[in-house]
Amino acid sequence: MQDQTFTDDFRTQFDLLMRLRRDVRRFRTDAIDEAVLARCLDAFRLAPSVGLSEPWRVIRVESEAARAAALKNFQTANAKALAGYSGEKAQLYSGLKLSGMQEAPVQLAVFCDDATDKGQGLGAGTMPEARRYSVVSAITLFWLTLRTHGLGLGWVSILDPGQMARDLDVPENWRLVGYFCVGWPEELSDTPELERVGWECRDDTLTVEVR
Repeated sequence: MQDQTFTDDFRTQFDLLMRLRRDVRRFRTDAIDEAVLARCLDAFRLAPSVGLSEPWRVIRVESEAARAAALKNFQTANAKALAGYSGEKAQLYSGLKLSGMQEAPVQLAVFCDDATDKGQGLGAGTMPEARRYSVVSAITLFWLTLRTHGLGLGWVSILDPGQMARDLDVPENWRLVGYFCVGWPEELSDTPELERVGWECRDDTLTVEVR
């Protein structure tokens, strides 16, 4: 394969894609074309992974019972999180929409197989957490690919991962990396919702230290 040089226009569009990636919590309930979803999921196979271990394990959460258990898990964890704040911060937190689990047509639980033999342990002996970093890399490619099709993704991290693993009856060595809602966003914005509502601000610059 020859070296590929990208155009300025491509780089501009790629920058826009990253700006519009956004963590989506507000979805329309419209169905997603299965062929489009499959194409987006193929992005996992293009991701880098330590030792070429490909440790990602994806479960599509579809049954009424599984979705109800996942939603209950979130609601319980969210109530505990709210109890950790007080005053104005608690009031602001209580008004945040932190999950699209009741609207998103597609929901995925993504795990890391910490015991996979694939890759022969290369690179994971000294940093076993690199397998989970690999899963996050794959999720990022999936996320960006979804946006190219106009779809959005919401990462639900307010969960009990152990309970999720038990509810989905996954192997003992799988560790939850994230629960994801996928669907059509109600709106598009290049500004994080948490910034728009005054929860936190994104840094304007990256600090790089030199040693």
